[in-house]
Amino acid sequence: MRICLLYDCLYPHTVGGAERWYRNLGERLASEGHEVTYLTLRQWDRGVEPSVEGVSVKAVGPRMRLYDESGARRILPPLVFGLGVLLHLLRYGRRYDAVHTASFPYFSVLAAAAMRRRGGYSLVVDWFEVWTLEYWKSYLGAIAGLVGWLVQLACVHVPQRVFCFSRLHADRLRRNGLRGDVTVLAGVYSGPTELRVGEPAVPPTVVFAGRHIPEKQADALVPAIAAARQQIPQLRGRIIGDGPERGRVLAAVDEAQLNEVIDVPGFIAMQDVERALAEATCMVLPSRREGYGLVVVEAASHGTPSVVVEGADNAATELIAAGQNGYVAASAAPGDLAAAIIAAHDGGQELRDATARWFVDNVERLSIDGSLDTVVAAYGR
Repeated sequence: MRICLLYDCLYPHTVGGAERWYRNLGERLASEGHEVTYLTLRQWDRGVEPSVEGVSVKAVGPRMRLYDESGARRILPPLVFGLGVLLHLLRYGRRYDAVHTASFPYFSVLAAAAMRRRGGYSLVVDWFEVWTLEYWKSYLGAIAGLVGWLVQLACVHVPQRVFCFSRLHADRLRRNGLRGDVTVLAGVYSGPTELRVGEPAVPPTVVFAGRHIPEKQADALVPAIAAARQQIPQLRGRIIGDGPERGRVLAAVDEAQLNEVIDVPGFIAMQDVERALAEATCMVLPSRREGYGLVVVEAASHGTPSVVVEGADNAATELIAAGQNGYVAASAAPGDLAAAIIAAHDGGQELRDATARWFVDNVERLSIDGSLDTVVAAYGR
């Protein structure tokens, strides 16, 4: 089959769960003999050819800054990407049997839907997240948030084959009036399926690994560590990653006078991230909004429990079996987050063993291979 994948980001030029999903999907399809084209915005230097094995990568828009200074997505890049997708499908749409796109950044969905009859292809959409009107307004303001929500709603109502990655967002799609079935894909994890258990670090250390953007709330880890140190005086922290909120993280460390306790190394090599997760007392993800929470599974592959935060927009809580592979904190407030960290610490080796068992019991269900099988089968239908 001839498949066109649409996403405005490309791994490893940008790093995230969706980027890795589409790269893995493209490589899997190509390895099975399908003809795969990947449309994206250019994120590499001119003269550099992006390499995805077996996949033809085409930039349909220029290199653009995706986020503003506050960490929110800028409006112009999605518009440019949507226009680029529209023009490409207007010219080449008949070449494809299926066009498979991320719901976000939305204008690519509308472009692919507008060209669907002309191109004669089936439209497949991955909904990693579905935002409420309230969240849209908090993200963009009252007027722009309303417009964003209406654009999202328009995307929900186009004819499409739908995949979701959590029950939370599948339910929201149905409440927003989606016509047709929703298939929930449980598996996004593409790492080794065998356990890679490491020795926990001494002194005990909690680890965050992700982008420093407002919804991840990485800076919330600093006062939580300070509060937890009242019961675990030797506790340390590592806040890995980078982004527009990095300044807030560093300022929080300075304010708490924990520069000798909390390491903020920025982006580090993947093998170093893996080592940090393997040695962590627990992985802490204080995010208030997650479409999946892949790092929970990645931590569990090392026998490391996780702490996530309860929230209306946080699907990562679906990956936590309390007391088996971690805990869900009531909020990202220092006391609540510290209580969950202390519980993970006090769980000791027994909790780490339980986390390892949870991973072994669930890795087949959570592996990307099963999800890719489902997606590839859907193209044929």
